[in-house]
Amino acid sequence: MSRTTGLVTYLLISFGVTWTVEITLRLLGFSLANPLVQLLSLGWIAPAAAAFVVRRWVTREGFADAGLALRMRAAWPHYLAAWLGPLAFTAAALGLAAVLGMWQPTLAPLEELVPGLPWWAFLAGLMLVVPLLAPLYWGEEFGWTSYLRLRIFPGRPLAATLATGLIWAIWHYPLAFLGYIEFGNVALGLLVWTVSFLCQEVILTWLRLRSGSIWTTSVAHAGNNMTLSLLTGMMWGANTGATAGIALMTAPMVVVAGWILLSGRYQARPTAVACQEPRGGALRAGRDERRSRYGCEAGVGPDQPGRP
Repeated sequence: MSRTTGLVTYLLISFGVTWTVEITLRLLGFSLANPLVQLLSLGWIAPAAAAFVVRRWVTREGFADAGLALRMRAAWPHYLAAWLGPLAFTAAALGLAAVLGMWQPTLAPLEELVPGLPWWAFLAGLMLVVPLLAPLYWGEEFGWTSYLRLRIFPGRPLAATLATGLIWAIWHYPLAFLGYIEFGNVALGLLVWTVSFLCQEVILTWLRLRSGSIWTTSVAHAGNNMTLSLLTGMMWGANTGATAGIALMTAPMVVVAGWILLSGRYQARPTAVACQEPRGGALRAGRDERRSRYGCEAGVGPDQPGRP
């Protein structure tokens, strides 16, 4: 089947399942701010399920470019960046808030969270938990960064990244109306939120391109949620509104995303390995057509790192 058919099917499943479940849970009186309800909402797995269905049964192109291998030995610097990057963003966001007078520097919230536990012990424990939670965020990354981004604008990595970030943001929009996040000015809040998703996708795509693995982006995604969002929310509490808080967290991402784009780090060199097809007669059919259609053209090389 055509690439367009695959894209439409993927988006219908991802949006249809997630939005239907989220709205249903809210109508039943459940709070989407509850972590357990978030797990039950299937939002974290719907994109992965959609990508699996499309790759396996709709377009049948298989999983050769999905980046499923860990590649720990070759990609360890990117795993380190994915793990520590969100902590650096947290420090930068808090520093910016302090400079702007929006936050009074204090570690009291961390000290008070678990009585008797030093702030550094809590932080160390949190950092150790982040990689363990990466499988929960793998679902979104396998869908958005490792399927949609490769298919939506083949051969145009920047356009594909920005389009994926925009669609990923829109996929989250219902949460602003279902009690998960509250914006004083909804239009402004959604705009700032969208910029945040765009910057995140630029950085996640860079990790994906350079590491050749979707697991680096999963670690970074877990860190963004469990380190950046959690720690900043705890530190400045209710004194900073949702829109301002997201803007502060996004500011350092804008700098890093800008550096990635301006330095030309999306110009990854394609390699023969990036275009390998999975074994099996059924999936080998139409190999040459799929190579040209699904991201093995110049400038993509999705499964292999390019320049460091």
